[in-house]
Amino acid sequence: MSKRINSFFQPVVSKKPKPDLEPTTITTTSSPSTPGAVTHHPNYPMPIRDLPSHIFKPIANLERARPPKAINNQPHLDLLYFQPFLPSPIARDLFNFLRNELPFYRVQYTIRRGPTETLINTPRYTTVFGVDETSIFIPGFPGSGDIPNTDPKPSDKMKYNHPPRPIPPCLDALRQAVEAATADGTHYNFCLVNYYATGDDSISYHSDDERFLGPNPTIASISLGGQRDFLLKHKPVAGSDVDAGKPLKFPLDSGDMIIMRGETQANWLHSIPKRKGAQGSQGRINITFRKAVVPGGTNNYYRYNVGDGAVYRWDESGKRMVAVKKEEVQKEKEESQKADEVKVDG
Repeated sequence: MSKRINSFFQPVVSKKPKPDLEPTTITTTSSPSTPGAVTHHPNYPMPIRDLPSHIFKPIANLERARPPKAINNQPHLDLLYFQPFLPSPIARDLFNFLRNELPFYRVQYTIRRGPTETLINTPRYTTVFGVDETSIFIPGFPGSGDIPNTDPKPSDKMKYNHPPRPIPPCLDALRQAVEAATADGTHYNFCLVNYYATGDDSISYHSDDERFLGPNPTIASISLGGQRDFLLKHKPVAGSDVDAGKPLKFPLDSGDMIIMRGETQANWLHSIPKRKGAQGSQGRINITFRKAVVPGGTNNYYRYNVGDGAVYRWDESGKRMVAVKKEEVQKEKEESQKADEVKVDG
């Protein structure tokens, strides 16, 4: 029997009332541990398959072989290095599953410096799910443990520039495992996924120190697929004896996880540089969990990780990402929804 889950955006109670979003609906055909289950949501470009049981169960019952390594021997640096976080067979299967099932984007955007506008082509495939803490998705089914939506208020369509979408079960199982691994009270409401198809795909030095993440944000970063170098260097400090020096290098293997916390984002930059040869020949997925505290975070993440361009899906026969036509996306959504309705009626 299928489950139907009504999901709503509803503001968290606070001193200053914040506007809601319109009610939406999320439907799952069965539990996340059942092979073949599919999750629907109006804001997904297409249905997203849930994890098959041989991946879901080990993640839900994860036991680490060794504790993480604390790395805090540099000024303002506070890392936890799980080597690995996911066992190799699970990391391999999860990589293949997510590359096949998630919708990805190759986002283009413009930046203005003075009178000059520059078009930026994001050098990797991206996707994102979640909403900041001023809103929550509320499943309205018995036993969910979530607050029921009893008095939906008028929506404020100006709150978000792009319709937020909930973290699908295939990624939410991982979020829960990450939160349980540290058990320090950290909770995440966003999941960003990057796919580096070749060694030419990269991300330049940056820090996740935006105000919409709040002070001293914690960010968990999981690597799947091919090994890539993760570099960290201290931000320049004028008049200080702190030396950026040689970057710290972590050759992240499939299943490894680094958690950056404390003053790290305020003082350090990180990157995934381009790589040639063996290290750049394999695809890599990076999954980051983080917590946005205001709507500006939601708008930022959807602008730069979804944008307005085409949806890309993995083509197993061609071994590459291909753009999916809008008509094909719509057809897949309709066919999946019809199949779900048949199961419910039966």
